[in-house]
Amino acid sequence: MKHPVDILSALAEPTRLAAMRLLWDGQEHCVCELMQRLGATQSRMSRHMATLKQAGLLVDRRDAQWVRYRRSPHLPQAVAALVEAALALPMDPERIAA
Repeated sequence: MKHPVDILSALAEPTRLAAMRLLWDGQEHCVCELMQRLGATQSRMSRHMATLKQAGLLVDRRDAQWVRYRRSPHLPQAVAALVEAALALPMDPERIAA
Protein backbone atom coordinates (compact mmCIF):
# COMPACT_ATOMS: atom_id res chain seq x y z
CA MET A 1 0.00 0.00 0.00
CA LYS A 2 1.20 3.48 -0.85
CA HIS A 3 1.95 5.96 1.90
CA PRO A 4 -1.15 7.98 2.90
CA VAL A 5 0.66 11.23 2.00
CA ASP A 6 1.07 9.99 -1.60
CA ILE A 7 -2.62 9.18 -1.83
CA LEU A 8 -3.73 12.47 -0.28
CA SER A 9 -1.34 14.44 -2.49
CA ALA A 10 -2.74 12.75 -5.58
CA LEU A 11 -6.30 13.63 -4.54
CA ALA A 12 -5.45 17.21 -3.53
CA GLU A 13 -5.40 18.58 -7.09
CA PRO A 14 -8.89 19.60 -8.35
CA THR A 15 -8.65 18.00 -11.81
CA ARG A 16 -7.40 14.72 -10.37
CA LEU A 17 -10.18 14.70 -7.79
CA ALA A 18 -12.73 15.40 -10.52
CA ALA A 19 -11.28 12.55 -12.59
CA MET A 20 -11.58 10.22 -9.60
CA ARG A 21 -15.26 11.20 -9.31
CA LEU A 22 -15.75 9.94 -12.86
CA LEU A 23 -13.58 6.85 -12.47
CA TRP A 24 -15.02 5.78 -9.13
CA ASP A 25 -17.95 4.11 -10.88
CA GLY A 26 -15.66 1.12 -11.58
CA GLN A 27 -16.06 1.38 -15.36
CA GLU A 28 -13.25 2.03 -17.83
CA HIS A 29 -12.97 5.56 -19.16
CA CYS A 30 -10.71 6.60 -22.01
CA VAL A 31 -8.52 9.66 -21.80
CA CYS A 32 -10.59 11.26 -24.56
CA GLU A 33 -13.71 11.08 -22.40
CA LEU A 34 -11.92 12.47 -19.35
CA MET A 35 -10.44 15.29 -21.45
CA GLN A 36 -13.84 16.25 -22.80
CA ARG A 37 -15.70 16.06 -19.50
CA LEU A 38 -13.02 17.92 -17.53
CA GLY A 39 -11.95 20.41 -20.20
CA ALA A 40 -8.31 19.34 -20.10
CA THR A 41 -5.73 18.85 -22.83
CA GLN A 42 -4.39 15.39 -23.60
CA SER A 43 -0.97 16.09 -22.10
CA ARG A 44 -2.47 17.58 -18.94
CA MET A 45 -4.90 14.69 -18.51
CA SER A 46 -2.15 12.12 -19.07
CA ARG A 47 0.03 13.75 -16.40
CA HIS A 48 -2.85 13.69 -13.92
CA MET A 49 -3.67 10.06 -14.70
CA ALA A 50 -0.01 9.11 -14.24
CA THR A 51 -0.04 10.70 -10.78
CA LEU A 52 -3.21 8.83 -9.78
CA LYS A 53 -1.81 5.58 -11.17
CA GLN A 54 1.49 6.08 -9.33
CA ALA A 55 -0.48 6.58 -6.10
CA GLY A 56 -2.03 3.16 -6.71
CA LEU A 57 -5.56 4.48 -7.23
CA LEU A 58 -5.94 3.55 -10.91
CA VAL A 59 -5.02 0.86 -13.39
CA ASP A 60 -4.81 1.39 -17.13
CA ARG A 61 -5.16 -0.55 -20.36
CA ARG A 62 -3.98 0.50 -23.81
CA ASP A 63 -6.65 0.33 -26.51
CA ALA A 64 -5.14 1.25 -29.89
CA GLN A 65 -4.14 4.92 -29.58
CA TRP A 66 -6.11 5.51 -26.36
CA VAL A 67 -5.44 4.55 -22.78
CA ARG A 68 -8.41 3.49 -20.69
CA TYR A 69 -8.40 3.94 -16.93
CA ARG A 70 -10.46 2.50 -14.10
CA ARG A 71 -10.20 2.44 -10.34
CA SER A 72 -7.79 -0.14 -9.04
CA PRO A 73 -9.62 -3.35 -8.11
CA HIS A 74 -7.01 -4.04 -5.44
CA LEU A 75 -7.46 -0.96 -3.25
CA PRO A 76 -7.33 -1.74 0.45
CA GLN A 77 -10.58 -0.92 2.23
CA ALA A 78 -8.92 1.91 4.17
CA VAL A 79 -7.72 3.57 0.94
CA ALA A 80 -11.14 3.19 -0.69
CA ALA A 81 -12.72 4.79 2.38
CA LEU A 82 -10.23 7.66 2.18
CA VAL A 83 -11.07 8.26 -1.49
CA GLU A 84 -14.79 8.05 -0.80
CA ALA A 85 -14.43 10.63 1.98
CA ALA A 86 -12.61 12.99 -0.39
CA LEU A 87 -15.24 12.44 -3.09
CA ALA A 88 -18.04 13.21 -0.63
CA LEU A 89 -16.77 16.76 -0.14
CA PRO A 90 -18.38 19.50 -2.25
CA MET A 91 -16.24 20.68 -5.13
CA ASP A 92 -16.00 24.10 -6.75
CA PRO A 93 -16.32 23.51 -10.53
CA GLU A 94 -14.28 26.66 -11.29
CA ARG A 95 -11.20 25.11 -9.66
CA ILE A 96 -11.11 22.22 -12.15
CA ALA A 97 -10.34 24.39 -15.16
CA ALA A 98 -7.64 26.32 -13.31
